Amino acid sequence: MSRAIIIVLDGVGIGELPDANKYNDVGSNTLMNIKKNICDLKLKNLCRLGLGNIDGENLYKDDFKNLDLIGSYGKCCEASCGKDTTTGHWEISGLILKKAFPVYPNGFPEEIINKFEKAIGRKTLGNYPASGTKIINDLGDEHVKTGSLIIYTSADSVFQIAAHEKVVNLDELYKICKIAREILVGEHAVGRVIARPFVGENKNYVRTKNRKDFSLEPVQKTLLDYVKESGLEVAAVGKIEDIFCNRGITLKVHTHENSEGIDETINYLKKDFSGLIFTNLVDYDMLYGHRNDVSGFAKALKYFDDRLPEIFDCMKDDDLLFVTADHGCDPTTKSTDHSREYIPLLIYKKNIKKVNLHTRNTYADIAKTIADYLNIKAEIAGTSFLNEIL
Repeated sequence: MSRAIIIVLDGVGIGELPDANKYNDVGSNTLMNIKKNICDLKLKNLCRLGLGNIDGENLYKDDFKNLDLIGSYGKCCEASCGKDTTTGHWEISGLILKKAFPVYPNGFPEEIINKFEKAIGRKTLGNYPASGTKIINDLGDEHVKTGSLIIYTSADSVFQIAAHEKVVNLDELYKICKIAREILVGEHAVGRVIARPFVGENKNYVRTKNRKDFSLEPVQKTLLDYVKESGLEVAAVGKIEDIFCNRGITLKVHTHENSEGIDETINYLKKDFSGLIFTNLVDYDMLYGHRNDVSGFAKALKYFDDRLPEIFDCMKDDDLLFVTADHGCDPTTKSTDHSREYIPLLIYKKNIKKVNLHTRNTYADIAKTIADYLNIKAEIAGTSFLNEIL
């Protein structure tokens, strides 16, 4: 009974890519820059997997240099264009995008906004790149007074719709997002439409945990499709179901925070089935990276590190674990957006070889390796490194 487990630490990059200058991300290095700011951050279990041995600048290498390694390690380059969540996860699953999703540094064009307003029967506010926590306080009072929806974007390919839960209930907000998703196609096919509900009053508004993402459907078959078609299970934890539009998924649980995501991953590990467990832990990106909260980011890394032994203990003999990321989100830079970075590649299995996989050409090598491990013929991008680790 073979299973692969992918745990994506959302936004936990490990150094700028060679083309980072094209994305205004020169100097970004999420893991190392956090360590420079929080010198006493010790990630013992990630270092046991090989974090401190990954090539390049590595401030974790001396923390536990006398510990015995238990995993294989390396890092992956992003072959796709872009640096957003959808692009990263799709590439991890074997789909490389040669054209980046569109972005809107000056807001969305008038024809899109007009079509959207007509379709939903409401006016809109905003329509510019902004911090989500700031724009709801800047425009929240007017939204509550008029019922007009707050529209904003970022450096990523997102159409975000913010609304007070007492002004627009969740069901209506999600329906509105689906309408936006239907409008945003073709040249305006953004990676994600995101529902951003909030509560509060009088310029003291806070977002709730009822966010929901509406991604494009993958443009080609992914690892998830092939695993499902082979008769195996695909268990999605967190926002994986949203990122893949529920495609290629047989089991799912939507979570709201890292602790819950880890709990649900462990619950799936305790069940008896073959296939894939795919988990996204979003707090690094959503709560800390986008808010430049270095201390909070570091604490969240330590929390995951402390819980890794629980995951190891629940793994069966034929379970193969991948701990990785989808992009960077460096909280130490001026930017509050994603950063174009390598992603860490940490792999664990009982009796795995302890090898340095160095720098892989694409995130998709993860998918190809898993397809190889599950003995599935999958026409996806990537090169398997299974023979190097087993």
